[in-house]
Amino acid sequence: MQALWVWTAVVCVLMELIHYFRSCFRRTEDEKPPGEEADRKRQRHDCSYFKSYADIGVHEEMLSDTVRTNAYRYAIFKNYERLRGSVVADVGAGTGILSVFCVQAGAKKVYAIEASDIAGQTEAVVNENKMAERIDVIHNAVESVKFPEQLDVIVSEWMGYCLFYESMLPSVIHCRDRWLKQGGLMFPSTATLYIAPFYDAEYDNRLEFWSEIRSVYKLSMESMKSYAKQSIAKQVHVNTIPPEAIQAHAQKVCHLDLLKVQASDLENVKGEFRFECFGRTQVHGFCTWFDVGFPEGVTLTTSPYAEETHWSQTAFYVDEPFPVDQEVCISGSIHIRPHREASRFLDISITHQVNNGPKHTRKHLMNDCFV
Repeated sequence: MQALWVWTAVVCVLMELIHYFRSCFRRTEDEKPPGEEADRKRQRHDCSYFKSYADIGVHEEMLSDTVRTNAYRYAIFKNYERLRGSVVADVGAGTGILSVFCVQAGAKKVYAIEASDIAGQTEAVVNENKMAERIDVIHNAVESVKFPEQLDVIVSEWMGYCLFYESMLPSVIHCRDRWLKQGGLMFPSTATLYIAPFYDAEYDNRLEFWSEIRSVYKLSMESMKSYAKQSIAKQVHVNTIPPEAIQAHAQKVCHLDLLKVQASDLENVKGEFRFECFGRTQVHGFCTWFDVGFPEGVTLTTSPYAEETHWSQTAFYVDEPFPVDQEVCISGSIHIRPHREASRFLDISITHQVNNGPKHTRKHLMNDCFV
């Protein structure tokens, strides 16, 4: 009996060990390391991003923006002497229009890099314009491309809303560091982001909507006003801001030399501001816009004082609009970072202070739900 008891105990121990090792194996298979899970999320996000650029509406919007497209065309043609006989990479080629401009300006060879499925149409455009011998369409992300030669020029329309949205610039930097010759050209070659306070003439009307419910439906919804304010402040808005709505001279958030900037510099973009207001008004938030510069002094601007582009301006509302008078000081800072789990989105934090009053901070997630 004693021997039987011992063997029973041994079998129980062995069964426990087998169960333990099986559970460890399952955890190893099922519970991927945090870094690996983050990589999978980024890959899914990138896949979704590239799919969006296969949509015809995106390209209709960009090509309808004649300010944007003509600025690139003018910059490329103005630099024809430096483009003649050159080897060019068009990073994020889309329909291939910039590649075609480069050949028209005298480029010897253009590599049109396009990761989305629009690449098939890029090739069709190249063939339609009888440039297949000088433009090679490569359907891949630029990080995966091995060019057969070094590059003289990199052309890319990488800018997103608030300059950094979609985070395409690191891909351009990768191409520059790996493939651009010493003394090569970047189109654009500089980028500058600005911020300014603004007034929204329609803001009060949006809130008054909830008061008008009484006259329409004979009930009150005044309590919705505070929620409406929160919702407006929570969202990032891409709007055309009228020049008269800007309430102080814009301040520079950052300036990038695209021959020198590193991808690590984009992980935490910070700018401080100090505005002196033009006059008596309400400030509803802060808006941003950008300029990019090209060789030979060509500039593309998305300023509210210039002709409208598809980028418009990016507006960030405060929780509570505040009154200002002439020369009232608004000071503060703006932080822009890639979102931790979806790097093409942005985490944006704006802190402001009126004169010597309390500081207010509003955090915004700029994802694909902005309005």
